[in-house]
Amino acid sequence: MTRFFRPLGSLVLAAVSVGASAAPSVYPTGTTIYDPSKTWNGYTVLSPLQTEAVIVIDMNGNVVKQWEGFNDSAGGPARILPGGTVVAAAGARPGHQESLELVERTFDGKVVWQFDHNQQIETRDGKTIWSARQHHDWQRSDFPAGYYSPAATPAQTGVRTLLLTHTSHENAAIAPGMLEDDRLIEIAWDGKILWSWNVSDHIEELGFSPAARAAIRAEAGANPARGGFDWFHMNSATYVGPNHWFDAGDQRFAPDNVIVSSRQASLLAIVARDGKIVWRMGPDFGETEALRKIRQIIGQHHAHLIPPGLPGAGNLLVFDNGGASGYGAPTPVAPDGAGIFARANSRVLEINPVTLELVWSYVSPAQFYSTNISSAQRLPNGNTLVTEGAPGRIFEVTQDGTLVWEYMSPFFGTAGPRPSNAVYRAYRLPYDWIPQLTRPQEHAVTPPPLRDYKLQ
Repeated sequence: MTRFFRPLGSLVLAAVSVGASAAPSVYPTGTTIYDPSKTWNGYTVLSPLQTEAVIVIDMNGNVVKQWEGFNDSAGGPARILPGGTVVAAAGARPGHQESLELVERTFDGKVVWQFDHNQQIETRDGKTIWSARQHHDWQRSDFPAGYYSPAATPAQTGVRTLLLTHTSHENAAIAPGMLEDDRLIEIAWDGKILWSWNVSDHIEELGFSPAARAAIRAEAGANPARGGFDWFHMNSATYVGPNHWFDAGDQRFAPDNVIVSSRQASLLAIVARDGKIVWRMGPDFGETEALRKIRQIIGQHHAHLIPPGLPGAGNLLVFDNGGASGYGAPTPVAPDGAGIFARANSRVLEINPVTLELVWSYVSPAQFYSTNISSAQRLPNGNTLVTEGAPGRIFEVTQDGTLVWEYMSPFFGTAGPRPSNAVYRAYRLPYDWIPQLTRPQEHAVTPPPLRDYKLQ
């Protein structure tokens, strides 16, 4: 059963204890900082982990809409389209971190579209069913980067959809056993598969050193419970989208190409429609002087080009998690050659994808760290909305790094091994994209001075 603890106001204390083994967690939740004059105001869509809900909040942290019956985490982000429809993954396949279908529903919950006919799988009780085998990400062809920009008005019907999926097979060029490989598919509105691409077919193009290839071959870091070696662990796949690089003649950035992110290998790449890798960053950020200035990106998520109509359009925006990832020669810290790169803080990076110049970055002087999930969204006023996913913190920062909005999720899902308030991704969208809701009144939230703060 999923349990939620909802914010009662803009700043509340939530005490949570679920089950005999769960330790209580007490801290301020909801909107804890809010300067309406400096934020880009709208609704924020949350995709909490370990729940079956998509949640929409206003700037003061009040829940204004909630859809039930979606995936508890594996399918990645929920997105809302103009008119108040929602698209998200539904159904889970325990042990494989994947969803059974992708579903679009109206504001009132009516199913408009769904897709599950990718591959047939066997369930734990021995039944054979169709499944999308979708995980971590999906994308509509007319919605660059999957979030709001004034230059895009995504349609509710009739479009192509890109899905990041799993496929199980053997490939001796990668490793000797069964792979749980990453496969991109693009489908028409009627569910017909128009294009597909397997990452294992292109390992020679990904810049792995001999030591990294040896670690992959030895299945370093493999989890036997998955039933296959998740060697690449792609965690985002996004259409490149319209951009001025392509308009100027750089074919690598063709709008229908796909930019992908590998958490396990700490690399980013652009896949062309003929299947070739035409652009890459990593896995070794010591390859060039430009990459050395960026420094090693580790376990990153949500790599995408900022859509047209937004400040920084065409630049790469990525949440650089830190933690441990990457393959290479064994070390005392990484004795099997997996997780050779490590850093105990996160960064948000904006990078010119042609020159590889670091255009902007956010690294908080305070603790800012999410070892997994997470994302970043460029807003129309130049601010950046950041999902620090693991601790359930979402915040908005200006170009100079000023924190102008902060929200701590109080939604503790219980579908996993322990209660968690983690948020996979959050997106900000205009109020008028959900016309069924009355525009809320906005009230500034100023946290009390630390000397005056105390628990009652």
